Amino acid sequence: MSNELSRLLTAATFAAEKHRNQRRKNLAECPYINHPLAVATLLTAEGSVADVDLLIAAVLHDTVEDTDTSPAEIAELFGKAVSDLVAEVTDDKSLPKQRRKQLQIENAPHKSDRAKQLKIADKICNVRDIDTTSPVGWDTDRKTQYLDWAERVIEGCRGVNSTLDQLFDQAIAEARERLMG
Repeated sequence: MSNELSRLLTAATFAAEKHRNQRRKNLAECPYINHPLAVATLLTAEGSVADVDLLIAAVLHDTVEDTDTSPAEIAELFGKAVSDLVAEVTDDKSLPKQRRKQLQIENAPHKSDRAKQLKIADKICNVRDIDTTSPVGWDTDRKTQYLDWAERVIEGCRGVNSTLDQLFDQAIAEARERLMG
């Protein structure tokens, strides 16, 4: 157990260093690392996930996409299983944004169960953030478009963790209610 905890904390430290100069796009400009930590915490505390490789991948899920981290670096430090999982949820930033978003919808049903859980947790955290601390400049239409898109992505991820499915539905419902209210 202590080896697994050590790996998880090492991953958190690694991700914190990689994301050290990044901020969320909200008014408070929260440190970016708060997001991957929230995703991992949601998986374990709310989604009852105890799979350490999945939790490590959650902490690292944006490092390849948003920093100078390579998949080989993840594999070397955290193993092939973690690297493969991070790769499975990483968008190809060389593609236009709209294409990346469409690919998330198309590819979601074909992801592994671990990747689906990670994707759901990531979207729950994003929906909660949009609902409570939305990015600067996002009006109601932009928020609604994000919620609609997130629902389409998650449709392809359902059925692997019923608790996460319920948490996503709750987050979406609460966000939509606040947008309408």
